[in-house]
Amino acid sequence: MQFGIFTVGDVTRDPIAGTTISEHQRIKNTVEIAKKAEDIGLDVFATGEHHNPPFVPSSPTTTLAYIGAQTEKLLLSTSTTLITTNDPVKLAEDYATLQHLVDGRMDLMLGRGNTAPVYPWFGYDGSKAVELTIEHYQLLRRLWDEDVVSWEGKFRTPLQSFTATPRPLDGVAPFVWHGSIRTPEVAELAAYYGDGYFANNIFWPKEHYIRLINFYRQRYAHYGHGQPHQAIVGLGGQFFMRKNSQDAVNEFRPYFDNAPVYGHGPSLEDFTAQTPLTVGSPQQFIEKTLTFADYFGDYQRQLFLVDHAGLPQKIVLEQLDLLGEVLPTLRAEFDARRPADVPDAPTHAARVAARDAAVEAPVSA
Repeated sequence: MQFGIFTVGDVTRDPIAGTTISEHQRIKNTVEIAKKAEDIGLDVFATGEHHNPPFVPSSPTTTLAYIGAQTEKLLLSTSTTLITTNDPVKLAEDYATLQHLVDGRMDLMLGRGNTAPVYPWFGYDGSKAVELTIEHYQLLRRLWDEDVVSWEGKFRTPLQSFTATPRPLDGVAPFVWHGSIRTPEVAELAAYYGDGYFANNIFWPKEHYIRLINFYRQRYAHYGHGQPHQAIVGLGGQFFMRKNSQDAVNEFRPYFDNAPVYGHGPSLEDFTAQTPLTVGSPQQFIEKTLTFADYFGDYQRQLFLVDHAGLPQKIVLEQLDLLGEVLPTLRAEFDARRPADVPDAPTHAARVAARDAAVEAPVSA
């Protein structure tokens, strides 16, 4: 089980202090948060990709490479990389380069994004989002898996005998998670390729995500990658903790009420009752997080959103310290509950070893 944090990189006014940090400071804060994640023993740090205010992470590979140079074990990922509006050729090259720079400790999550105006900014039609997702990913896979690619599709110029450079590290492409909150076609794509499926279940009730995840699991098995319970699943989540639960509620409420992500909607109490958001004590956080496997089945990656809604950096770092305190308990509880035949989260080293073992295995008569 991998535990980590993800950021959407919002620049949001602090409703208590009445101030808004600069883009420069927000970017610097993101690096500090990632380094803190490694310090407290987390496995993964992921950054989003946005091309509009009030967000700053428009260049994920730049940020992740910089973080990679200052960390040793942290697995670097995205949440998400826009498969729709990025050129697959550039994605293949950028993420293979990152893979080399950090010695394989990276993967990426692909998604459509949730900002409609981004499509025309990059020369695409937003009404073709699903078609773009499928075609772009099919090309990206070929660019990583084949040394020489000739290709023709609907949305970009053809390729003739093209080689994306650098080639993937050790001949093994970065592992891909497909992030989605509502699109069955994305779950189908992930299942077909045997990739991971990430349900960022931070907004809607669990029943919505149960349907999507179960669909992905069934299609994963249909394509011969394993049994449904062996499919590679990741989940999102959110929390705000204090030692005393009422202190957590009182402190977080103004941030929740004014957050651009979910402010001015359901009450804090309704939102915590209906979604994975935990606002309370460390024990309440542990208990609620452990229920995720009850709803969605055993899974491989859990990422939490912490640094949003205008929370000051000092408070974000305090939240990470609290997460670090409960992390050993979460690891032990999830490990104890997981069946032996449920695979671990993919890593580059494990995938290289599996590839080599498959090559060396004798052919049965």
